[in-house]
Amino acid sequence: MGPASELLSERGCSKPPGFRILKSIKRRPISFKTYQAIVLVVTFLSYASYHATRKTTSIVKSVLDPQSTDFGLKFPLLRSNNTNESTGNKNLGSGWAPFNGSDGTSLLGELDVAFLAVYAFGMYISGHLGDRLNLRIFLTVGMLGTGLFTSLFGVGYWGNIHSFYYYLVIQMIAGLFQSTGWPSVVAVVGNWFGKKKRGLIMGIWNTHTSIGNISGSLIASAMLSYGWGWSFVVPGLMIGFLGLVVFLLLPVSPESVGASEEENECSSPKKNGDEEIAQPLLRPETFVEEENAIGFIEAWKIPGVAPFAFCLFFAKLVAYTFLYWLPFYICHTEIDGKYLSSETAGTLSTLFDVGGAIGGILAGHISDRLDARAITAASFMYLAIPALFFYRFYGHVSLVLNIALMFITGMFVNGPYALITTAVSADLGTHSSLSGNSRALATVTAIIDGTGSVGAAIGPLITGYISKDSWSAVFTMLMGAAFIAGLLLTRLVITEVAMKIAESRSRGHGAQEATAEV
Repeated sequence: MGPASELLSERGCSKPPGFRILKSIKRRPISFKTYQAIVLVVTFLSYASYHATRKTTSIVKSVLDPQSTDFGLKFPLLRSNNTNESTGNKNLGSGWAPFNGSDGTSLLGELDVAFLAVYAFGMYISGHLGDRLNLRIFLTVGMLGTGLFTSLFGVGYWGNIHSFYYYLVIQMIAGLFQSTGWPSVVAVVGNWFGKKKRGLIMGIWNTHTSIGNISGSLIASAMLSYGWGWSFVVPGLMIGFLGLVVFLLLPVSPESVGASEEENECSSPKKNGDEEIAQPLLRPETFVEEENAIGFIEAWKIPGVAPFAFCLFFAKLVAYTFLYWLPFYICHTEIDGKYLSSETAGTLSTLFDVGGAIGGILAGHISDRLDARAITAASFMYLAIPALFFYRFYGHVSLVLNIALMFITGMFVNGPYALITTAVSADLGTHSSLSGNSRALATVTAIIDGTGSVGAAIGPLITGYISKDSWSAVFTMLMGAAFIAGLLLTRLVITEVAMKIAESRSRGHGAQEATAEV
C-alpha cells in the first residue's frame, strides 16, 4: 500500500459499499467514465434535494401569513404601482399563529435570516471540515440532518405548535446541516473532472439549483391541499433517502475506488500545437501534502477571490429574495385583475428558476467562449436591473407578460450567481498560485459562497420588513444590489478587457507579419 493509499485510508476515503453490489452485477471493472457519470448524477440529485427542502418555506408563507398590505411610500419610485394590493388575496385562509398577525411577514423574514445566517456561518466551517473529513460521510450526515429538521418544521402542523421559537430553532439547525452541501459536492466534482469547458459543464451541472427549486415548489404546492405540514415532510423524506444513496454510491475521488487517471475518456488528448491536456482539477498526489493545506486568510489573498465573493454577496441577496418571497409576492399581487391561489402562485414561480437554469448554462457558455468570467458576470448583473424594473411595473398587466418577464428576470439574476458559485470558484480554487493544493477548492468555494450567503440572509430579512409598506421599495433595493454587484467586478472587467485588446493587437500584428513575409 502506497503513501497516498494509506493517507486516504486514514482520512476515511473508503470505497462506497454500493459498488460491491455493482461489481457483483457487472462482472467487468467499472470504467472511469462510468464513475464520472455516477458522480455527476449523484451530486446533481444531492444538491437538487438541498434546494428542494430550502424552497418549501417560500411556498408555505402565503398559507402561514395570508395578510398583505402595500400602502406605498411618498417617493414616486418607491410608491406602490397597484393600489388594489392593500386589499390582499381573499382566497387565502386564516393563516397559522404566530405568523397570521400584523407582524407575520416580519416574523417570516426573521425565520429566513436566522436560517441563512447560520447557513453562512456553517459554510465557512463546512469548507474547513470538508477538506479534512470523508466527503461521502460528511455529505450523508448533512443530508440526513437536513431531512430530519425540515420534517420537524412540518410536524408543527400536526402537533398544533404555535411557538415562534420552535420554528426559529428548527430553521437554525436546518441551516447548519444545509451548509454541508455545496462545498462537498463542488469538491467531489472537482476531484473527477478536468478544466476543459469548465464554464459550460458546470453551468449545465449547476442546473441542480433550479431543478431543486422547481421540484421543491411543485411538491410543496401539491401538498398544501393535504395540510402545509406535508409540504415539509415529503421533501424531508426525499433528501433523507438521497442521503442514503450518497452513502452507498458516491466515490469521493478516483483514488478512493482505485480508478486509473489514464482511463479518463473525457480527457482531451494532446493535439498538434496544443499543450493543454485535461486533468482532474485536483491531482491525486496532493492528498499527501497535509502540511500545505491552505488557510482561511491565505484563501482570501488569492487574486479574484475577494471581488467575486463580495459580488456574490449582492447577487445572492437578489436571488434569495426571489427564492423566499416570489410565491408570496405573486399570491398577493393582482395579475390581470385577479389574485392567484397559493398553489398556482407556487407553481408559477418555478418559471423564474427555469429562466435561471437557462441563464446559468448561457453564462457558462459565454464565459468559456470569451474566456472572461468577470465580463460575463458583470454584464448579466447590469442586465438584471431593467429586467427587475419591468417585472415589477408591468408584470401585473397580464399573466403572459408576467411569465415572460419572470423568465427573463430569472435568467439574468441566476446566471451570474450560477457562474460564480461553480466555474469561478473552481478557477480560483485551482489557481496557479496554489500548485494544485487539494485542500484549496472546498475552502475557496466555502469562502465565496459563504460570503454570498450573508447577502442571501440580509435580502429576505429586509424584504420581510419593507414589503409591508411597498413591494416597489423591495424591487428598488434589488436593483441597487444588482448594480453594486456589477460595480464590484469593475477592476477585473478592466483587466479582462485590456487582455482582450492586447490579444487582438497581437493577432493583428501576427497577421501583418505573415502577409509581409508572403
